[in-house]
Amino acid sequence: MTRACIVGWAHTPFGKLEEPDVEGLIARVSGEALAHAGVEESQVDGIYVGSMNTGFSKQGFEGALVAVNRPGLAHAPATHLENACATGSAALYAALDFVDSGRGRVALVIGAEKMTAKTVAETGDILLGASYRKEEADIEGGFAGVFGRIAAGYFQRYGDRSEELARIAAKNHRNGVGNPYAQLRKDLGFDFCNRVSEKNPYVAAPLRRTDCSLISDGAAALVVADAETAEGLERAIGFRARAHVNDILPLSRRDPAEFKGARMAWEKARAQAGIANEDLSFVETHDCFTIAELIEYEAMGLAAPGEGYRVVREGLAEKGGRLPINPSGGLKAKGHPVGATGVSMHVMACLQLMGEAGEMQVPGAELAGIFNMGGAAVANYVSILERRR
Repeated sequence: MTRACIVGWAHTPFGKLEEPDVEGLIARVSGEALAHAGVEESQVDGIYVGSMNTGFSKQGFEGALVAVNRPGLAHAPATHLENACATGSAALYAALDFVDSGRGRVALVIGAEKMTAKTVAETGDILLGASYRKEEADIEGGFAGVFGRIAAGYFQRYGDRSEELARIAAKNHRNGVGNPYAQLRKDLGFDFCNRVSEKNPYVAAPLRRTDCSLISDGAAALVVADAETAEGLERAIGFRARAHVNDILPLSRRDPAEFKGARMAWEKARAQAGIANEDLSFVETHDCFTIAELIEYEAMGLAAPGEGYRVVREGLAEKGGRLPINPSGGLKAKGHPVGATGVSMHVMACLQLMGEAGEMQVPGAELAGIFNMGGAAVANYVSILERRR
């Protein structure tokens, strides 16, 4: 059981930001997170930086970049982690393991990515690094094409669910209006999301532009402390459970429409926490594409395989529904700077549990579920958070 707590955080807006590189984004959140936690640089025992990179920048060695702008952290052990779109969660879980093992009492976690300096074509190719290039590199549409193929296979098996995907997009964009960090704070409406048009063309059929998350710059940070240290600080968000389950990388060797690793991660986390889905107040889930959110409903156990559409049709996932999903607007509205995403999702959950989510707030939020995945449901992370103080 994880005893380490989240005791502070920071978050940039997501979008096309003025910082020229990931170093600038890291600098923007590192000091702010420590100040929010009430922790001095001298108390930091370890630093964990998540950045996918794989071509976004020639500068690697991201763990060492933190101290470039905060020399007081120069001698704190720093490590860079990468796990595709789940890079941020990988960094956080490494920090939690570090603290829970007793090797350190306080750790700083940063997730950051600078994506907009590359062309759309370059970005698409870089993101294909999260797929199995030996078999999937030539899929038309890049990484969006990978999920377009998943959607096409799902539709062939269970029927065309384009309308439900549009409803997911509309829900998340409607929620994103209330998120001050979101890249796109605009209620696009169901009709716009459901109609193929010049402004909403197919990106990788059957996925339209509104079915795809945004290319973004951004960073988020968390400060993690052991239980004893957290007692002397202003806030503490604890982990009721956390689980990480992988699945095989090539889509050809598994059922792409099942997200089996995601299902296993949810089952493991719920068992560890001793809860059912009904006990959760809300969920932040990985809607890199709307088809991903639809299949994730089924992986969570909210619906049987092929029946995720019922979650949409019955309004269960709406902000006022029985289980609000992505009250932050998700990756669809907030943006998806890959290395920052997992950290950002945990920040969004912490704001909810502290009652500090503003217009995003789910009334009475007590127990948060988070699902962050790398690749097409290859690296699957589930966190269940609760407020301890």
